Amino acid sequence: MDYLIGVDVGTTSTKAVLYDQQANVLRDFKQGYSLYRDATGMAEQDPDALVRAVEEVIRQAAATADLHQGKLLAVSFSSANQSLILLDKEHRPLTRALTWADTRAKEVADQLKRMPVGKQLFASTGTPLHPMSPLTKLLWLKKSHPELMDKAAYFGDIKSYLFWKLFGVFKFDISIASCTGMLNITTGDWDPTALELTGVTKDQLPEVVSGTTQEIGLTPEAVAAMNIPAKTPFIYGAFDGALSNLGVGAIKKDTVAITIGTSAAIRVVTDHPVIDPQQRLFCYAVDNGLWVVGGPLNNGGDVFQWAVKHLVDVSAVQNERTNAYDLASQVIASVPAGAHGLLFHPFLGGERAPIWDANARGSFFGLSQLHTRADMLRAVMEGINMNIATVFAAVRDLVGEPRTVTATGGFANSTVWRQMLADILNCPVNIPHSFESGCLGAVVMAMVSLGMVDDLSAVTKLVSSVSSYEPDQANVATYQKYLPIFQQVEGLLAPAYSTIANLQEA
Repeated sequence: MDYLIGVDVGTTSTKAVLYDQQANVLRDFKQGYSLYRDATGMAEQDPDALVRAVEEVIRQAAATADLHQGKLLAVSFSSANQSLILLDKEHRPLTRALTWADTRAKEVADQLKRMPVGKQLFASTGTPLHPMSPLTKLLWLKKSHPELMDKAAYFGDIKSYLFWKLFGVFKFDISIASCTGMLNITTGDWDPTALELTGVTKDQLPEVVSGTTQEIGLTPEAVAAMNIPAKTPFIYGAFDGALSNLGVGAIKKDTVAITIGTSAAIRVVTDHPVIDPQQRLFCYAVDNGLWVVGGPLNNGGDVFQWAVKHLVDVSAVQNERTNAYDLASQVIASVPAGAHGLLFHPFLGGERAPIWDANARGSFFGLSQLHTRADMLRAVMEGINMNIATVFAAVRDLVGEPRTVTATGGFANSTVWRQMLADILNCPVNIPHSFESGCLGAVVMAMVSLGMVDDLSAVTKLVSSVSSYEPDQANVATYQKYLPIFQQVEGLLAPAYSTIANLQEA
């Protein structure tokens, strides 16, 4: 048996999945690390801790494989995007990795959004003007920490730093480059306006390569840490969102992929760049000839987790001898669609798509003395899904009516949540019986790189069977009355978001 390893480098942990040569899952491994946060909006990783975690999960996966009887064909990567690391002349970190979740550049992003050059940058790069973007992070550092910018010889991210440590090369794939807010999506080269604004030169940025590019020749230190052959090909892959689409077979514009984990995202793959004139959605490259259009949301399963913690009766959990999430699903199922006229805006952590407002805050609307904790629980789940529906509607407006939705993530453990998503979207929802779609997507890119399959469409043969949920038309009718109110109230509250956010931070 020969083997492939798919690695997903995330915000708080790295996962590796060991596959056989037919991309069947054999075993998975996970290694966590800290995300450093504070009240200023900081969200940073230790880049060297991340490298050690990657080396450890690969070592564990390789140790599980029988490399005496078989061969490790390749290791391929999915990774979080929109991180930034300042490096010195020897590529040593001057900062920790500023992750996508870091919001300290929000004032810079707001200012840029109001300027004509901001609209020009969005049109040329496809990246929304938001503190998540490395472009706005660089502008913030230029303003608040000019001494660091002066010291920096190179500007990288977690993937380019990882490959530097493993191979001594400073490169990243086109999908990661496309998420920086600095790559011109039409030319595939660094955007001159972005370079001029940040004061960064092309020579200070990683070389941009195709996601199927191989690196061979691990450093002796990396070989010792992972205990794998030095000539094992490492494939760059792509950012996690693009590979999540690939890993569930959603690689055509008639299939929308939705991921609901801690956060959430809606994406569709197209064969040409599509820029949203209303600046609600991103457009990033996946690889040569493929782009992904969609929107990330800050608020997904973490908001439901907050609601369960505060709204589920602990004594009831003990009496029912169940866990709080199962009990919450039972309670929600007992409440009719619309939660007796109660709406919830789930902006507990600011919001990205479709409003792109780091100051956004959550709210219940319509609350009366007749409402119960059960109504509030259902309203929270409905609010998360209604927020997803607003991004789904923007995707549909831009690329056309989808044939189906493929959804993955922790939410899929709840049949109540699955059905609610289908009802609110008014679209069939398929739940693949898949495992770590990002890792599978990375492995498919490795298979293309190695010539094992002709192109990325081969993934459709590898995706496992699905469970399907059709919309309940009675619930659809209810939600179509509430969705316009959900959007109207958000619009009315938007002018007050920055004021309340400033009071909370005071």
